[in-house]
Amino acid sequence: MKRAFLIDTDTASDDAVALIMALRSPEVEVVAITTVAGNVGVAQASRNALYTAELCDSQVPVFAGAEKPLTRAHESASWFHGRDGLGDHGYPPPRRSVERRSAVDAIIDTIESQPGLVLVTLGPLTNIALALKKKPDIAGKVGRCVVMGGAPCCEGNVTPAAEYNIWCDPEAARVVARSGLLIELIGWHLCRGEAALNPSDIQRVLSFGTPVAKFAIECNSRAQEAYLQQTGEHGISLPDPVAMAVALDPSIITSQSEHYMEVETDSELTRGMTVVDRLNVAGDERNREVWASALGGGRKAKIVWTINNAHWKQALYAALR
Repeated sequence: MKRAFLIDTDTASDDAVALIMALRSPEVEVVAITTVAGNVGVAQASRNALYTAELCDSQVPVFAGAEKPLTRAHESASWFHGRDGLGDHGYPPPRRSVERRSAVDAIIDTIESQPGLVLVTLGPLTNIALALKKKPDIAGKVGRCVVMGGAPCCEGNVTPAAEYNIWCDPEAARVVARSGLLIELIGWHLCRGEAALNPSDIQRVLSFGTPVAKFAIECNSRAQEAYLQQTGEHGISLPDPVAMAVALDPSIITSQSEHYMEVETDSELTRGMTVVDRLNVAGDERNREVWASALGGGRKAKIVWTINNAHWKQALYAALR
């Protein structure tokens, strides 16, 4: 029996590759895709999700969600992904349209009708937070919640302290962190260094000669340039596909541990920072008051520290052949 996946995404270039991995997996049924403002506006995210689904010959329903974060103005990542989120290559409009139901209602209904499903979040957590606020008990009906977000052990990619998905809507991330969901945090650090596609890897993907392989590299052209400017590293960094690889096959994880996690919402210096209690000191007397909400309302999150990079790339190659 195929595993049910519900994917929430701010569909840009790396999100699109992650969607391809899930939609082409023989072991998974993607029962719904919900879109959120993040890398691009929600209308563009929906368009990109529909276009990617068409590349995979999928009729998965796509539901449009939040147009802005819970309390803040929306700030896109066009500087990294291009204005259309897919490198500005002029891809044609999709043939299908989004469903009439809202993403928030679709999330609630899908979780309630498919208890135990895998929820994969690839963008800001606004939709998930709104769904949890409307129906808190859905947290206990999700089998796994794989979150691409955060920088639990290193610098961020949008500020020195924060990764974009969490920074974009830190209030939503805090709601999710405290909700009781079984979170598996796939931080930005996991797509860097040897995990990034190097020039040889890129040529290997292109050698497959499939439409999805060509698209995967082409739509990340702007992201490749931005990653070099940002880090000095050559290649294509693919945080969302790494998260999807973990969702599809947790055996690629080589080290993880469970800890309480908080999200900074008040300081502009560290806005969106994922503060992980790695040494398990949050419950100490000196910290207990500040960490009271996390200790009382949430559960420990699984923080993934390292993965098998060769196995992650093999999962990607399998999806693009």
